[in-house]
Amino acid sequence: MAFEDLLNDPVIQKYLHELVGPTGMPVAAAPPDGEVTDEELAEELGLELNDVRRALFILYENDLATYRRVRDEDSGWLTYLWTFHYDNIPENLQEEMYRLLDALEDREEYERTHEFYLCEVCSLRFEFGEAMDFGFECPECGSPLDAMENDRLREAMSRRVEELSDELNVDVTG
Repeated sequence: MAFEDLLNDPVIQKYLHELVGPTGMPVAAAPPDGEVTDEELAEELGLELNDVRRALFILYENDLATYRRVRDEDSGWLTYLWTFHYDNIPENLQEEMYRLLDALEDREEYERTHEFYLCEVCSLRFEFGEAMDFGFECPECGSPLDAMENDRLREAMSRRVEELSDELNVDVTG
């Protein structure tokens, strides 16, 4: 997939935005062809050098950019030449989906295997043991803690687990 196609995809735009944030988005959204220095990017995009460097290192940590160092013979200074590799984005997104699936499965299990109590006034939720330790009274306001049904939450999580599993072609047993 070409850079232009990737960057026009709203899912990929959101993914890049989540990675680099609003200040780094101009860096992520304007990948040059070939190598570029952080100083060149900062000047071209009108951004602070530290914001550009932060975005570049986040992209590097996520395998979306690489660099090579070149030492100036006279001054001894190192120059970093950056190259973008957005062809890794689909694979990264799939890994994120697997992490989300695992987290949702763990959370659904937690919700299924615990009993909860709720303070209607403060909207604070407690596990059975915590509620018992507080004498089934809210530690914030003193209101009684009522047993909480979390069936709708568990059902929503189960549906999302099933949807993600279907999308990833993963067999869910549970």
